[in-house]
Amino acid sequence: MTAKPVLLIGDGAATLTDLIDVARDRRRVAFAPEVAERMAPSRDWIEGIIGGMEAGKDTPPIYSINTGFGSLAGRQAFEDPADAAELSRRLILADAAGVGRNVDEEVVRATIFIRIVSLTRGYSGVQFAIVQGLIDMLNKDVFPAVPEYGSLGASGDLIPLAHIAIVLTAPPNIDGKPVDDDPLDSGEAFIDGRIVSGVEAMAHAGIPRIPISAKDGLALLNGTSFSAAQAALALWDAQVLLDTATITAVMSIEALRGFGDAFIAELHDARGQKGQIAIASRIRQLLSDSTFVTGDRDSNPDRQPPQDAYSLRCVPQVFGPVKDTLDFVGGIIETEINAATDNPLIIPELPSSRSLKAVSGGNFHAEYLAFAADFLSIVVTEIGNITERRLFRLDDGTLNRGLPDMLVASEKVGLDCGFMLPQYLAAALVSDCKTLAHPDSVDSIPTSANQEDHVSMANNAGRHARTIVSNIQQVVAIELLMATQALELREIEREGTGQTMGTASRAAVALVRGTPASDGRPNGHVTKDAVLYPRIRAVAELVTSGAVIRAADAALSAPNGVEAETDAETTTEPRTGSDTGAAK
Repeated sequence: MTAKPVLLIGDGAATLTDLIDVARDRRRVAFAPEVAERMAPSRDWIEGIIGGMEAGKDTPPIYSINTGFGSLAGRQAFEDPADAAELSRRLILADAAGVGRNVDEEVVRATIFIRIVSLTRGYSGVQFAIVQGLIDMLNKDVFPAVPEYGSLGASGDLIPLAHIAIVLTAPPNIDGKPVDDDPLDSGEAFIDGRIVSGVEAMAHAGIPRIPISAKDGLALLNGTSFSAAQAALALWDAQVLLDTATITAVMSIEALRGFGDAFIAELHDARGQKGQIAIASRIRQLLSDSTFVTGDRDSNPDRQPPQDAYSLRCVPQVFGPVKDTLDFVGGIIETEINAATDNPLIIPELPSSRSLKAVSGGNFHAEYLAFAADFLSIVVTEIGNITERRLFRLDDGTLNRGLPDMLVASEKVGLDCGFMLPQYLAAALVSDCKTLAHPDSVDSIPTSANQEDHVSMANNAGRHARTIVSNIQQVVAIELLMATQALELREIEREGTGQTMGTASRAAVALVRGTPASDGRPNGHVTKDAVLYPRIRAVAELVTSGAVIRAADAALSAPNGVEAETDAETTTEPRTGSDTGAAK
């Protein structure tokens, strides 16, 4: 794949696609030309305050510059200007207190990217060298070790962001000269899979650690970037998952000889819900040349009554609101990627009648992201909920319209378990999601001596959303594997009748059968019990990568394929609220 050109940060709004490019594909970044000029006024104001302190000027308390933090802010104002830089350093040391497993590199890279975008808005008063250091970390693949637990989602993601800042920054200069930089106080980072000190990691990358100065510490720590990164990655994967689950649902509908009446356009137009109409249109496109499904706008079904179980006929009514919710979540997340979220914000353009340009507020409060991640968790769990019901139906010989029990044509009934246990696995995964989908945003535990008396828990919401998406990717992969088996059995059963699966489903079946299991063996039709986990692993990768979507769409757009409906959303690209997604 040809490398994309360097992404200019500050040259227009950053998109979810930009974030994915940087986080997963290591796209390189640089400042847009106007960024330095945009950042200068707020930094100049900070340096003017420090200069006044150095000159002995009486300086009022200014939060995070010459005061403590949280409930300590009103205790006293520091008179020594050197304390402003020391305050930043000690804040980073004190806040690097996370526990748990270290998060994936893509989460760290996404976090750094969002923090850069936020700081370049020009409201943070941070020195330019700090943001350049973050860019260098991305471009030279420095991977700080960031534990998953610690953030409350207000006052920002202090603890995880501190684990990044401690790698980037060095102690403040004294009298303009560097001081000893103890590796034990430099955090941790990964080099070739092993954890080293921040000092070693930065030296290995050839990046100087930046001596911290006034306001830098809180500007690096006090924001929603970590929670936003988790939610953004979950959203991207959820969009790909929904598109893939629509295809696997169609495969099951075909395998179970479903009815097309449930997807007639006029039926969905009568309700008027945007997402439902789009999903039904996509299903009609995917089914348009299948002869396993009976009944459509122009012809009566050949069986009566033409009603399937809800897990088949209500896919548009379930996946439609999932789509609409993901679109809504996308709008929130793309806005947050571009937001200035630290505190206080330095706003130099305030009137001259107000000398204090540092404005204390609450942009660090991540309630938007907490809600977004919670909504995402709920709707993705529903993808799994309805999908698992189709798996159960495929396995059950009393419900699957003539397919063999457990989808295996065994020589002796009962000798082979077939696909009995993948449905168990799906049930376990969906049950886990039902617990994880309990909203984190409704929880709050006061901190900082009750100064921070309401928090969002957005990081917990984002972590749970990522886990839920991962779980349901496995559930949809199981449907892909089982529906492939079922469609092959159905074609054997209907041989000679002229009935066949549709073009899109045939492409998905060919993709599955052409992809080796993770142990290297063929992923062929199951005629007797075989080890299934390598097969599930292989098809799970097809789900997460978007390969199923690409295969189906390529088949439909081929010269002998099915023309897309004019009202169908046929793109393989996940869509956000501002329609900026792009699949890899």
